[in-house]
Formats: sequence, C-alpha cells, structure tokens
Amino acid sequence: MESFEFMSPTKFILQEDADKLCGQEVKKISDVCLFVHYGDDFTYKSGLYDRIVESLESAGVKYYELSGVEPNPKVSLVRKGIEICKAKNVGCILAAGGGSVIDTAKAVGIGAKYDGDVWDFYSKKAYPIETLPVGTVMTLPATGSEGSRGSVLRNTEKGESADVLSDLLRPIFTLMNPELTLTIPKHQTVYGIVDMFSHIMERYFSCSVDVNLTDYMCEGVMKSILVNSHALMKDLSDYNARTELMWSSVIAHNDLLGAGRKQDWATHMLGAQLSAQYNTVHGAALSVLFPCWAEYVFKDNIPRFVQFAHRVFNVEVDFYQPEKTALEGIRRLREFFLSMGAPGTLGEIGIENDEKFRKMAEDACRFGNIGGLKSLDADDAEQIYKMAQ
Repeated sequence: MESFEFMSPTKFILQEDADKLCGQEVKKISDVCLFVHYGDDFTYKSGLYDRIVESLESAGVKYYELSGVEPNPKVSLVRKGIEICKAKNVGCILAAGGGSVIDTAKAVGIGAKYDGDVWDFYSKKAYPIETLPVGTVMTLPATGSEGSRGSVLRNTEKGESADVLSDLLRPIFTLMNPELTLTIPKHQTVYGIVDMFSHIMERYFSCSVDVNLTDYMCEGVMKSILVNSHALMKDLSDYNARTELMWSSVIAHNDLLGAGRKQDWATHMLGAQLSAQYNTVHGAALSVLFPCWAEYVFKDNIPRFVQFAHRVFNVEVDFYQPEKTALEGIRRLREFFLSMGAPGTLGEIGIENDEKFRKMAEDACRFGNIGGLKSLDADDAEQIYKMAQ
C-alpha cells in the first residue's frame, strides 16, 4: 500500500424528502445563498424547485439564482455566478442537480474568493486556497461530484475541457432523495452507470502492489453496480436499485477506493477532449474509450486484468493463456456497456472522421504523459482514438 491522505468532510443524508432539509443545512452556514440549478422542465415539474425555495424561505435564507447549467458545463455561466456572489455578499452555494450543476457550483465557489479569472484554476495557472461552502441536492447518480474533490468545466472560447482538484471543493453536505431519480430517462441512467463504473476502474487498474483491501472494495462496488444495473434495465422504477446506485456514485468517486494506490485516469483525460471538441456526453465517451484503452495497455499488467476478469465478470482463469482471460474480461466489459444501450464506437456518437484526433491527443497530454498503469504520450492517445472508430 502507498502512503496517502484521505479527507471526506461531506455530510451525507439519504432519505425520502431529503431535499426539504436544504434550508436548515444552508442556514447553518449562511443567511444568503446562491441557488444553482438546470432551470429545466424536471426541476420545475417534479416540484423540486418549489420544495427547495420553500425550504430556504422557511429557514430565513435569502437566495439568488443561477440557472441554465448545461451538460459539460461552461465557464461562461460560472463567471456570471461569481459576479452574483461578489455583488450580493453570498455566503453559501446550493447546487440542485447532477454533476454539471455541482461542478458549476464548485467553480463559482473558488472563483468568488479569487481576484483573477476562474479559468486560471483549470489551466493550472493558480491553485484554490479558499472557497465559498457548497451544499448539494443530488438528483442524478453519475459523476460523484456530490462527494468528490474535483470540478470539470468546458471553455468553449478556447476549445478546452479541464479539471481542478482540491479538498476545498468537497461539498459541506449532500442531500439524496432516491425518489428524485425514479423518472430519470434510460439513456441518462445508462451514462450515469458507465461513469460511476469507470471511476472505480480508474482506481482499480493500478500498478501498486499489496493493495488487496481496496482491490476487494473496488470489486465489491463494481459487482454491486452490475447487479443493480441489471435490475434497472428490467425496471427503471426499481426504488432499491436506484437507492443503491445513488450511494455507489458517491463511493465510486470520493477517493475512498483509491486510498493507498496509484491511479490511472488516462481514459478520463481522453474523454474530456471529446467533450471539449464535440460536446460529447461524458458517459458516452467513457463507454467507447474504456474498452479500447484496456485493449491498448493490458499487456503492461496482465495479472491485474486477469484478476478483473475473474473477480468482477466471473471469467474462468486460463492459467496457460492469461492473455486470453484478460481479453475476455475486456470483452465482457464492453458487452456490459453495450447491453444497456451505451455506444461502442465513435461513429455511434456522431464522430465520423479523425480530423481532430491529433489535436485531442495533444490536448490530453498538454501537461505531460497521462496514465498510471501505462504512461501514454500523444501518439498513444491518438492510437486509442483510432481504435475507437
């Protein structure tokens, strides 16, 4: 096991009507908050907006709104939120939605405490040293941002997508009402499952040795996701499966599963460039790229891929041909994604040619080689994009 620091200050509440507690939780922090949300039909028609407003008003919290968050959230909207926070003396940010809303709120939080442009944090020109506290009402299990130390934004002017990582970005509280997830459409449900499963794989495919504790933890959560995913594909209104996946989303990405082990993250770096150049849905990008990445790197650590195949997908180990076992595990991973309706090629998500592959590869590696299990340069990255065609 490697040395590590692990910090998870977030207060998690999972229960029916948890969203109604937002007023009392915000009030503990500030009398003035910025309420960040999508502003879409679900927010209003589900009653979520009214319940949150009523809860804030009942608690005596004054609020301002920032709506219009999009998938692959934009830095331009973050800048508007920062202006509101600075002008109105906001003391807390409440994000109601999925990862895009939460990532937006986190970015507003660090930007409101910074004199420069918030993109400085994402371009690695600055590092956050303070933030406005962020609380969340989580409505879409997927990114794990409700418990993570990261935020991802897209800069459409520069054609870039980037992240910032800091324990300062971990939410103060996260409220989880499983009922809010019962009407999530199938395609969003599937992309969320791919995302959380991928978060675990980024930690699992490690070159660290003697990490059996977190190996078993990763494998257990992945197998739980498999079980509950199969249940949801049969019945999207399965309350227990929705609840299990809601918590799986948190555990997959709050760093508990990565404690004491080196991690990879190459596939996420590659996927971010698809979002930057094509506005590709994050889960769709991961569904296409992860099996390709695995096929490209597995020979650098065949035993780990054999273990993955056997323990997660129940592949019988061929001790005479371990490569065969490893490849069968990768095949079953791809089949798992495809069985839910997730895409398997770039063509399926509308990317018909390779004209941007080189730029995406270079952008993915602009801060140096990527990947922990196998170090990948821009040439490697370009090859993986080509494999995904």
